Amino acid sequence: MAALALSAIGSFASASDAKLVTEEFMVPASDPGIELYVRNKHAEGVTRFPAQKILLYVHGATYPSETAFDLPLNGMSWMDYIAQRGYDVYLVDVRGYGRSTRPPEMGKPPADNAPIVRTETAVKDVGAAADFIRKRRGVDKINLLGWSWGTSTMGWYTAQNNEKVNKLVLYAPQWLRNAASLTDSGGALGSYRSVSMDSAKARWLTGVPEDKKATLIPAGWFEAWADATIATDPVGSKMDKPMLRAPNGVVQDGREFWSTGKPLYDPGQIRVPTFLAHAEWDADLPSYMLHAYFAKLTNVPYKRYVEIGEGTHTIIMEKNRLELFQAVQQFLDEDLKPGS
Repeated sequence: MAALALSAIGSFASASDAKLVTEEFMVPASDPGIELYVRNKHAEGVTRFPAQKILLYVHGATYPSETAFDLPLNGMSWMDYIAQRGYDVYLVDVRGYGRSTRPPEMGKPPADNAPIVRTETAVKDVGAAADFIRKRRGVDKINLLGWSWGTSTMGWYTAQNNEKVNKLVLYAPQWLRNAASLTDSGGALGSYRSVSMDSAKARWLTGVPEDKKATLIPAGWFEAWADATIATDPVGSKMDKPMLRAPNGVVQDGREFWSTGKPLYDPGQIRVPTFLAHAEWDADLPSYMLHAYFAKLTNVPYKRYVEIGEGTHTIIMEKNRLELFQAVQQFLDEDLKPGS
């Protein structure tokens, strides 16, 4: 698959003195005229990686991949953390998010069109990115990591393509819900929604005890994330009150499927080692989803989950983020052979 390399730059040296190289690509989607932004980080001078050392990340329902997975907080992003440990690490933005192609509906008032970028479309976009990576590195399989809505994207993709997946990591897994999603404000849905950073912070802190809110997010981290996130929207960032536009396909899927007891796919079709990560104050995708999803993984070689205390749906950018990073890294690094 053809791709355009945009840049290659060095980043800071890690604690192990491994200098990281960043490369950026625009990868053709399965549909004509759509290009997907893919970012790669790996140790400088290394171009060959075994399948078990390659990982692709995808974002959730509202925000692009780079501003969570590759936002340097205290000098380090999660993408850096994994790459510094010898991995070839990628992120992708589904169409309509971040630097990927914005569907034409996003250039019109949202009421003019139905919700765009359904989960099925996101799965196809992940597939295009995964195929690009597998071809680039000459491997049959890679590891997958999804956050929030991205767990449905990666889970559904894996259920259809087990032969292309080494291990699966689902951070804040989505499953059938018993209450409306925090991303769904009700009413008629247009093609996309506009999200302010004030509303983003209120959603972030939903469910956090009052006496814990002040210390949950280290000083300056929310502001760094908000500035970076708004900057990814070339239209919303220029509004009088800056906003982030996000496709509403995921919200429509929630109404038609997750909130009505109809799953989009069967986790029982996943046949690769699977790890679930969750935080105790996650009000977006509460603990009951984690437990229900875990029980549905009936055909994996092995499975595990971790629930981290004093964290929310966005623990990736909170004071306890290293607990998440370390737990996931252990799963990625281990070489288990059940029954041996």
